Amino acid sequence: MHEKIITFASPIFFILIALEYIVARRRQHHLYHLNDSLNSLSLGVMSQIIGAFSKLFSVGVYAWVLTHFSLFSLPADSILVWVIALLMYDFLYYWLHRMGHRTNLLWAAHVVHHQSEQYNLTTALRQTSTGPLFGWIFYLPMAIIGFPVQVFVAVALIDLLYQFWVHTEQIGKLGWFDRVFVSPSNHRVHHAVNDQYLDKNFGGILIIWDRLFGSFVEEQDGETIVYGTRRPLRSWNPLWANLEVYDSVWHDAWHTRRWYDKVQIWLRPPGWRPADLRLESEHQPFDLYRPLYDPPLSKAMTVYCLMQFVMILQPATHFLLVYKSISALNATAYVSWLVTGLWCLGGLMQGRRIYLLPESLRLLFVLFMGWFTNSWFYVYPLSVTEQALLTVTCLVSLAVAWPIFSQQKTHGYFSH
Repeated sequence: MHEKIITFASPIFFILIALEYIVARRRQHHLYHLNDSLNSLSLGVMSQIIGAFSKLFSVGVYAWVLTHFSLFSLPADSILVWVIALLMYDFLYYWLHRMGHRTNLLWAAHVVHHQSEQYNLTTALRQTSTGPLFGWIFYLPMAIIGFPVQVFVAVALIDLLYQFWVHTEQIGKLGWFDRVFVSPSNHRVHHAVNDQYLDKNFGGILIIWDRLFGSFVEEQDGETIVYGTRRPLRSWNPLWANLEVYDSVWHDAWHTRRWYDKVQIWLRPPGWRPADLRLESEHQPFDLYRPLYDPPLSKAMTVYCLMQFVMILQPATHFLLVYKSISALNATAYVSWLVTGLWCLGGLMQGRRIYLLPESLRLLFVLFMGWFTNSWFYVYPLSVTEQALLTVTCLVSLAVAWPIFSQQKTHGYFSH
């Protein structure tokens, strides 16, 4: 249900993004960089398609705890139950969110949402693919109390959808609303890396949790907000975006000498390092006014990347609608192809010609799959007309990609 509602809500998201873009242009407040926005959208798509597997696990654990350990059997048709469930979910979300900024293990997942150095509605869709690994633990009290699975899933979706609209700079302060609810003003503070704003305003729907537990800071007029993270990602690679903190913490855990430090580093705040490693490396001070990460994109590169994203978005939507009815092997192959496409797109937006090889293999895979299986991942049978259209699309993409990207300089690491 969750994936289908998000899928059907996506056109509304894109309409609102377009409206925000138009308003920002008219106000001469240009908030959108295509590469950053496409990267955020790619991470959102990846989160949904990978989450199709992980959410089955987290909801399954919730259902199992509900069945075996619930104290009460609460009715799913009671309005009071729904209201209390939403309040409790938002309260537990506050603590998950707060701990997501205070422990490396949870920050490694949550960091994805903060990596964008822009702040607009596409940032709202920039979501983690690894969050469900541990986030479900925080919601088990709802299962123990006895909130039905369908109520839990629904209020989780309500909490998530509410947070979309607060990711904008086009809406100012809202008076009394800011004192009770999470608003654009409150959430801008949360995404800031300015010293006075860092790690504040964790609420999902209600800001009163922050006021009660001492984590609230009001947005100051005239104070320029800087967005992103204290360790900028500086990459459009969606896989690396999800893995960068895990890699960094694992590296320190492996190299530190004390076993106690190898464990506690995962539970320590971001930036904490064991004493033996702090002595071996110099601390790099954070530059609040660093140049934004914005590798140049030619018009041809921009058009190619945008069109490929659109062509990936369509099958991603299809996958979310059918994955429960196809085999695990087909679903894995389908997701692997989609993730490969998003990974290639990130590399190409950085102008790295080395990504032409996997991009070409991705397109050739579709070409051969269409003609040798007469189907789309054995899920959807292709007519002759559809096969021809698929062939033309792949061949044109290949013919266009090589002249555009083959002259670009490859730099940096292949994985980044």
